[in-house]
Amino acid sequence: MSDAPSETATAPLNEGQRIIDIFVAPSKTFTDLLRNSAWWGPLLVLIVMSIVFSFAVQTKVGWDRTYDNIVHQSPKAEDRFAQMPADQATRIKSISAKITAGTAYGTPVIVLIVTAISALLVWATVNFGFSGTSKYGQVFAVFMYANLVLNIKYILATIALFAGVAPDSFLIQNPVGTNIGYYLSTDAPRWLISLATHLDIFEIWSLILSAIGVAIVAKVKRGPAAAAVVGWWLLFVLIFAAVAGVQS
Repeated sequence: MSDAPSETATAPLNEGQRIIDIFVAPSKTFTDLLRNSAWWGPLLVLIVMSIVFSFAVQTKVGWDRTYDNIVHQSPKAEDRFAQMPADQATRIKSISAKITAGTAYGTPVIVLIVTAISALLVWATVNFGFSGTSKYGQVFAVFMYANLVLNIKYILATIALFAGVAPDSFLIQNPVGTNIGYYLSTDAPRWLISLATHLDIFEIWSLILSAIGVAIVAKVKRGPAAAAVVGWWLLFVLIFAAVAGVQS
């Protein structure tokens, strides 16, 4: 069976069908993007899930505790706060907690920016490196739909929060144990934890979906599409790991 993408005459999908199919028949959703590359459905899901998850963190952990837990993951940060006058440390932590809250509720904006950059890099690589024929908007839509599976992770995290997860152990940047990094000791090197955190069930699922979708909209085989998607992902993961190592 060839892995080359193919277009078949199928009935147009509505937004609900696209969202459902990304979990059960992703090729149908991605093929429909050749007809219409709208992506408001995934954006709406993202906005709702960001609000629900952020509200759960706010009510069950609190933003001050959430930020304190982030600080405890960095010995350098803890040392800096320990050397500050108490009132200065309190003021900075209060401001940082508010920034953490704003970042959580503003997740859709951050996701759109990251997706725009990722889609641009993959679109350029596939079109100019592998003779693809995709439009940038189609690749962007592929990423938006592929990222839908990441919402499952935050649904699980929200359930865990309301089920009574210990506030002192909650980490907003890695809220549920779907990746290897979640289970590493806090004494492990920060670069290793960063690297292992990206070995996540849902992140890998999203990568697979992205490769399938890019192959379809760019009309290339899945091998080159996967090379573009995974190659850029791996580069950014290594950069994040290196930064974590320097900051630890």
